[in-house]
Amino acid sequence: MRKIKFLAIGLIILMSLTVLAGCGGGSSSNNNAAPPATTTPPATTEPPATTEPPTTTTPAAPSTTIRIGHVLAPDHPYQLGLEDFGRRVSEKTNGNVSVEVFHSSQLGNERDLIEGLQLGTVEMCIVSTAPLSSFTTQFMVFDLPFIFSETVKTREILDSSIGQNILDTLDEQGIVGLCYFENGFRNITNNVRAITKPEDLQGLKIRTMESPIHMASFRAMGADPTPMALGELFTALQQHTVDGQENPLAIINTSKFYEVQEYLSLTEHFYAPAPLLIAKSFFDGLDAATQSAIREAALEAREYERGLLDDMNTRLKDELEAAGMAVNTVDKQVFFDAVQSVYAEYESQIGADLIKQVQDAQK
Repeated sequence: MRKIKFLAIGLIILMSLTVLAGCGGGSSSNNNAAPPATTTPPATTEPPATTEPPTTTTPAAPSTTIRIGHVLAPDHPYQLGLEDFGRRVSEKTNGNVSVEVFHSSQLGNERDLIEGLQLGTVEMCIVSTAPLSSFTTQFMVFDLPFIFSETVKTREILDSSIGQNILDTLDEQGIVGLCYFENGFRNITNNVRAITKPEDLQGLKIRTMESPIHMASFRAMGADPTPMALGELFTALQQHTVDGQENPLAIINTSKFYEVQEYLSLTEHFYAPAPLLIAKSFFDGLDAATQSAIREAALEAREYERGLLDDMNTRLKDELEAAGMAVNTVDKQVFFDAVQSVYAEYESQIGADLIKQVQDAQK
């Protein structure tokens, strides 16, 4: 009986262990258990249907941006010529170079712009030659009164080795001269009387550029030259702080000086080239193809800008007269005779050979 009793107890214990082992198959400790069977259908290579439109790729932004500054109005040929330059540069570089043009002294006055090229704060600018004479004296030849007599010959000189050699003097100043845009011949306006001879300027306060030669020229003709920033000039004329000013027809028109000036005298005493400049440090950092594109675009835009200026000059005399200005021509020879002292004063600084070279090129 005792053996049967022990045997029964043994069977009970064995059955209990078997049950516990079966329950342990669901425990997290059994990491070798096979995963349950799945009924997931086999993968297909067909993409899921969609009703969304296909996406488009946005072109990459241009890799280089050139900022160009100038001091004149947004409808002046400077602005329009520089916008044309920008389009041509973009086309020639397949959109890799973009150009932004800032008018009306947004990036500073002309001296600020020139110094900005040297400092690397501005990539390009277009300026008159007067402030450049502070950086290299050869530019002073362009400021001599009546040294140029007519447009076609003047352009030939600017585009020749004479003009390019003068541009090249800027290289050691950290500036590359690309070509000459232009502003045309400068004329006198005032609110006192028509100017027909130098004596008519006697005692008149005339705004000039801050150019020693310009100021000396007006003193020689009897005027009181008063240098002033272009952005301040309209108000000064309006308030009679100065009696008059001198500028090309395009500036007289786009700056609306006809609203505050009565007399326009076509003296054509100075010619106004406008060098297109680029910072040497910036230009030297460009690859050869981009440099070539910029030079080509500059020459093409130069012709476009000059054409705009020619169109304006053919109609502006009549338009300014229609706007209320009294327009008169002058005998330039008597004015030229009055400023001979300026040639004698500045010959040593400019160089007698350069002056003669420019004069002979017009014969």
